[in-house]
Amino acid sequence: MFIRSIFCAIYNGEDYSQVKEFSTMTPNIYSMGEYLQSEDVEEVALESTGIYWIAVWDMLYGMGFKLTLVNPYFIKQMPGRKSDVKDAQWIATLLHKGMLRGSFVPPPVIRELRIYSRKQGKLKQQVTRVLTAMDDILIKCGIRASSCLSSISTKSFMCIVEALIAGWSDPGYLTSLVYGNRKNKQSGKLKEALTGNVKAHHRQELSWIKQEYDMYQMQISECLSQMCRICDEHFSVMVKLLQTIPGISQIAAMTIIAETGGDMSVFESSDKIVGWAGLRPRNDESAGKYKSTATTKGNKYLRSILVQVSWAASRMKGSFFKEKFQHLAMRKPRKKALIAIARKLLVIIWNVLKYAEEYNPKLVPVQDPVKMKARMAYHKKEYEKAANLLNITG
Repeated sequence: MFIRSIFCAIYNGEDYSQVKEFSTMTPNIYSMGEYLQSEDVEEVALESTGIYWIAVWDMLYGMGFKLTLVNPYFIKQMPGRKSDVKDAQWIATLLHKGMLRGSFVPPPVIRELRIYSRKQGKLKQQVTRVLTAMDDILIKCGIRASSCLSSISTKSFMCIVEALIAGWSDPGYLTSLVYGNRKNKQSGKLKEALTGNVKAHHRQELSWIKQEYDMYQMQISECLSQMCRICDEHFSVMVKLLQTIPGISQIAAMTIIAETGGDMSVFESSDKIVGWAGLRPRNDESAGKYKSTATTKGNKYLRSILVQVSWAASRMKGSFFKEKFQHLAMRKPRKKALIAIARKLLVIIWNVLKYAEEYNPKLVPVQDPVKMKARMAYHKKEYEKAANLLNITG
């Protein structure tokens, strides 16, 4: 959908001005701003419409207006009473009466950081796609490198691809390019997996896809360089504080700052930011029954990085997150347990940034491993009893 028009209404508490229509072209947006200035307007409310509001926001912000971005979900009109003109008048009325709840719009430096962080996230997805395409080409040649390597994203896999492009196809030479993998080398399985029938058109395909891979890697490097530059200038302390939390690397810390803005005063409490990220169960109750406890919608970029961090934190020996994950995974699916860990991590992130203090594991209750093991054994015994009872009665 392409939005071609902007409808502008002014309300002074008694009367509406004539609703004017402006084009979405840049000169017309400036004309709208000049019109609002001529009418002594100080506050302006915009309806959030995909990405189309961004250009309007930037231009009006530069002209000195106090702006409020509003989620259309909270200002819906009654069915049968909706039109662009009525929508403009309705928003003007709600703004005058102070009934609008503005959405979080980060400052310019955070918006710039977001561009780089989100771009590098999408580029990583493209890298995964390209690596899968490389492996598919090798399978067509009869080479099953992925069956012997821990991952196709390793340096050994890329060395094999580069050697094949250069014209080398001897299994013995390709085997020598693989780092480690002693067991498969000694058994001869690796040499068998790297034996294939590589033809000229296969090498050409690999060459094209390798060029695409190199381009994505170069762009990822540039994005990370820009992210580091911005964070070193404005958020160096926040990045260091976040890295004290288990599972959070430098890239993850920069991404979290890009999505949250780093300023926790925007969120009244940790519960607010958890809801904003979409990591808490929805409140859907009727007649005393809960219809759904699925998580709410939220910032998908923040939720994605938190889930990745949760996987890392739940595997760190001796950490609270690993023990909590194991405890939750006993009574619910592992993916749901992971979301619960992500929520706890976000609460800790809010506290670390809010009070500018490093993560202190002593303040987080860590369960006794002996008791944890005993509890797991108890649940296993109860499960076996229930299973035996079902077999007897069945």
